[in-house]
Amino acid sequence: MASWLETNARAALAGHEAAGPVIGLSDASKSFGGTIALRHVSLELRAGEVLALLGENGAGKSTCVKLLTGVYQPDHGQIILDGQPLHLPSPLAALRHGIAVMHQHPGLFGDLDVAENIFFGHMPMDRWGRVDRALMRREAGRLIEAVGLSCRPDTGLARLRSSEQQLVEIARALSVKARVLIMDEPTAALSQREVERLFAVVDQLRALKVAIMFVSHRMEEIYRISDRVAILRDGQHVATEAVADMARDRAVQLMVGRALDRMYPEIAATPGAEVLRVSGLSRDGAFANVSFTVRAGEILGLAGLVGSGRTEIARVLFGIDRATDGVISLDGKPVSFAGPSEAMAHGLAYLSEDRIGQSLIMDFAILTNASLAVIDQATRGGFVSPRLELDHVRAHLDRLRLRFRSYDQPVKTLSGGNQQKVVVSKWLATRPRLLILDEPTQGVDVQTKAEVHAVIADLARQGLAIILISSELPELLGMCHRMIVLREGQVAAELDRSEATQERVLYAATDAGNVEPPAPPEPARDERRPSHLRLVPDAAFPDLAPTAMSGAAAALRRLLARREIGLVAAMAAVVIPVALINPRMLSGSNLMALAMDAALLAIVAAGQMLVLITRNIDLSVASVVGLTAYAAASTLHAHPEMNIFLALALSSAIGLACGMANGLVVTVGRVPAIVVTLGTLAVFRGINSLWAGGRQISADQVPQAWLDLTSARIAGVPGVVLIALATLFATAFVLGSLPAGRELFAIGSNPEGAALIGVRVRRRVLAAFAFAGLLAGFDGGLWASRYATIDARVAMGYELTVIASVVVGGVAIRGGAGTVLGVALGALTLLVIRNGLVLVRVDPLWLDGVYGLVILVAVAIDALVSWRSRRLLDARRR
Repeated sequence: MASWLETNARAALAGHEAAGPVIGLSDASKSFGGTIALRHVSLELRAGEVLALLGENGAGKSTCVKLLTGVYQPDHGQIILDGQPLHLPSPLAALRHGIAVMHQHPGLFGDLDVAENIFFGHMPMDRWGRVDRALMRREAGRLIEAVGLSCRPDTGLARLRSSEQQLVEIARALSVKARVLIMDEPTAALSQREVERLFAVVDQLRALKVAIMFVSHRMEEIYRISDRVAILRDGQHVATEAVADMARDRAVQLMVGRALDRMYPEIAATPGAEVLRVSGLSRDGAFANVSFTVRAGEILGLAGLVGSGRTEIARVLFGIDRATDGVISLDGKPVSFAGPSEAMAHGLAYLSEDRIGQSLIMDFAILTNASLAVIDQATRGGFVSPRLELDHVRAHLDRLRLRFRSYDQPVKTLSGGNQQKVVVSKWLATRPRLLILDEPTQGVDVQTKAEVHAVIADLARQGLAIILISSELPELLGMCHRMIVLREGQVAAELDRSEATQERVLYAATDAGNVEPPAPPEPARDERRPSHLRLVPDAAFPDLAPTAMSGAAAALRRLLARREIGLVAAMAAVVIPVALINPRMLSGSNLMALAMDAALLAIVAAGQMLVLITRNIDLSVASVVGLTAYAAASTLHAHPEMNIFLALALSSAIGLACGMANGLVVTVGRVPAIVVTLGTLAVFRGINSLWAGGRQISADQVPQAWLDLTSARIAGVPGVVLIALATLFATAFVLGSLPAGRELFAIGSNPEGAALIGVRVRRRVLAAFAFAGLLAGFDGGLWASRYATIDARVAMGYELTVIASVVVGGVAIRGGAGTVLGVALGALTLLVIRNGLVLVRVDPLWLDGVYGLVILVAVAIDALVSWRSRRLLDARRR
């Protein structure tokens, strides 16, 4: 690890001072509307030093981070780099100056592999301008090794746990050979072992004079890793001092503007009657034989490393997941919950660790979010009453001192700590008997922590039974009557408050002191891969390792798992029985016609794919095909002497204009794509109808050369098929080998993350719509050549076929995933189905229904496969 870091850090620092200020803010201010986020803040990051940035949620820490990384620009003041003013117009500009950032919520892309995530935005290129994947994966392997991640560079990111993804974020920051590394809550999702590994990397970078900013709410980590502490309060710089000169109590006082009486309140000494008893509870692959009790007024802590089974137990107790063995009893009576609603009916409440993904609807108002769990009680005559909503939640919001402008304010505009207060209020409104709190203070400031702790203690004094899950040992030690320590899904220890210490809990959680396990055998050298890329023994990562089924058997298994093989099998399942009924299915003329029709469909489907992978959709493609087909045919009818390629260029230009119109309304107007293209579907079709005026253009009204464009054969292959193949190859090249193509997948996978690291999301989405329109227009011209007879009804209803072929071909409706080969096979599969139905004399009116059913089946299969893959991967990880 040291050699890699040393080589790259020295290269980054060459020509710069070995010590002293590297970057900083000078008298910087930033406002948003009437809200002042920062006011005249000056601070500096020094080479070889870690500066901790402290402050409550909303104090301005994130604004500082975003100013230094080009996300925002200061309204007043300057960014100073190496003593000179610096303008950072974008995150990419910051990256080029060696300023790397690890954001609190990793801006990674689940549909790309680990290597692409590490080098996204600065992928190595070969001399032809293509992404050099071999070099990228070699370098990614070294970075992965440096941060202690056990996976291969070509592993899909979605296959990693959130803590492993955080390590990928660290590797990405290292990949830019950073002179400045800004870490915004980097340890929030890491286990203790992974935190230690991260701090080892930080120590290496500090020794090599990298300037580091560390933003965190965990005081233990700050005082362990930092050299200096800078404190913000209400957008102003309060103090910067050496860690040795800044006592923790004083740091807290400076952050909140007053002394906190105590971080952990007094806990009631005598719990009451038993509320919950868990006996031998197990869930396959998650935890086994877990038993404990919780009494009224008692706070029971669940401790353990990430992945030890803490959250999984909570999910079973709340009815989200099902136990495979054991008994859950409430008030001495066995219970079984079919879902969370039944658990809530029995007086249970569960605050999830993922407040953004599972606890809040970010676009909804504060009041709506806070009252979601009691919405039935706030409903009268079938209508929700805002007054009743407020009656149920106001006391809890006031008790937690929520900072907000209005109850109608979207919850996404709140700081992380205030968002967590809304979540806590939501569950307190249900008046539970048993409250399960999973990381209730994760990512919140010390003031909010103290307020949440006070509420928890008060609830316990009122007789509420509480289960507290936390990765912060001081929180568990300060708040709990008893503690259950889990290790690898089993109870390792049960400790009373009087006997629990950090050392004893860590000993039980890690089994420290036991005989060390034998070292894994030295892996055999893989001649197909350099030895420095074999990061861990293959047995340590079974979901990625070669098994006994290596060689031809493993290759066959991987081949059979591909979506494309399933499409080929589906076509065979149609062709074989239909051919037995009607041998014409396999006749040369039928196959040729099928190929030509598939070629036209594949071209326009490739354009639709570009839009879909960016999380959008274009319902107007069929109207564009019809409009451009009539434009090409009518122009050639009026000007038969025109070069046929000019007519094809005209149809393509009209299609491009239509695509640009769609894209501009979606990106600039910020109108949902489904709304925009549903409207333009009718607009473009209406323009076509007015233009045609009921007239039809037939084959004898256009030049023969126009008809020969698609029907002429080269080496026995129709021209339209060759054109389609060329189009598909070009599209595949752009998507697979050029950075712009990979950016489209990244946008679909995580649009916010893409924007955060400098991808021009709106421009790329606009380009996808424009290119889809271009291909639809190009396809319209070819359609006019292929079918000859053209009127205003051309391609009517064709959009369903296009969308079906893309979805069946494996392009994810949610965006971010898909292959051109899959789209081509999806188009061919649908046309084979249609051809088969015609040949066996099925009523054509059934066709749309069949296509709709095919779409539903494809989406259902994708969902099932995704769910099954997650289950298998989770089991392997555990």
